[in-house]
Amino acid sequence: MKKIILSSAFAFATMALFSFNNPTTTKAVETFTVTAQKSRVDFTGSKKSDFHTGSIPVKSGSVQINGGKLVGGSFVVDVAGMKITDEAGEKLAGHLSSADFFDVAKFGEATFQIKTVKYTTANKATLAGSVSIKGITKQISFQAIIRNADEKGFFAEAFFPIDRTLFGINYGVGAIDTQVQLAVHIYATK
Repeated sequence: MKKIILSSAFAFATMALFSFNNPTTTKAVETFTVTAQKSRVDFTGSKKSDFHTGSIPVKSGSVQINGGKLVGGSFVVDVAGMKITDEAGEKLAGHLSSADFFDVAKFGEATFQIKTVKYTTANKATLAGSVSIKGITKQISFQAIIRNADEKGFFAEAFFPIDRTLFGINYGVGAIDTQVQLAVHIYATK
């Protein structure tokens, strides 16, 4: 019985000693500012007989990093600055800017706010948050590849579809695919 009491006392003393003498340190959350000149959203929209590609610049944003991991962020995308990168050019850009699609005269920006980040591997995470397009806010989630998140900067990419009809963009449903493929590239520095 004495051995059990002495063993228990020794274990308790050891735990107490380590808990007071070996404090864990946590880094403070750091905010990095998005580098708008390098960040963008590329898109591909398809229809029955063809597809079109383009890009939308990221206007501003920030990401929060804690211990080399993404923990939050928000972004503003300049929908009015959209560029078509295939032969359809300005004609398609004009149509996409109209009320049939993005109505950039009223809604020149879109936003994304990260609500949660759940890492699935060392450099892949599921991001969930709210996206606002044309004044309509919806919850989405997607897989992102966090390529770098340290003192040198932040770089992440994500490739996923988004359903345009969730945001009231219903033009040409049946002839034009409702799923738009996105490729998001975000750079940020301290």
